[in-house]
Amino acid sequence: MAQGYRFVGEVVGGVLGGVGLGWLLDRFAHTQPWGVVGGLLIGTGFSIFTAVSAAAKANKTAMGASGTVPVAADDEDED
Repeated sequence: MAQGYRFVGEVVGGVLGGVGLGWLLDRFAHTQPWGVVGGLLIGTGFSIFTAVSAAAKANKTAMGASGTVPVAADDEDED
């Protein structure tokens, strides 16, 4: 459950951080609304990248701790 909250925090924090930095850019460079839009897109992309990386690391750690390796299913069609 703690990892779920961490992932949600990373996604929300990344988006809000990107929007905040975009707003600051708009405020000082007078580029409204492009800074906020760019910050939203960059923050969303960064937060998704971070969350997926953390999830992959947690999955790898869990697989190593359990000692099991997932087996891929055969793609052969039986007639």
